[in-house]
Amino acid sequence: MYLDDVKQILIDILNLGEQGHAMNAQTRLLGSLPELDSMAVVNVITALEEHFGIAVQDDEISAETFDTLGSLAAFVAQKLG
Repeated sequence: MYLDDVKQILIDILNLGEQGHAMNAQTRLLGSLPELDSMAVVNVITALEEHFGIAVQDDEISAETFDTLGSLAAFVAQKLG
C-alpha cells in the first residue's frame, strides 16, 4: 500500500537512481545496499516521519524493520494504523 512512497524515499535519500526503480517488496535492504549505512538509516527515518506524518521512536527500529523494502513499508503501514 505504501510501498511506492517508501521506495521513492529510499531512491531519493540514497541516490539510487535507476537501480532503485527495480526494487520490489522482496528487495533486501540492510546488508545488501551499501548506500544504507547508519547515517542513511537516520535520514530515511526522518524522511518517512516527514512524508507520512509519523513519529518513530528509537526502540521501534530494528534490523527486521529494514530487512526488505516490504518490511519497511509494512512498518509504515503499522505506524499509520
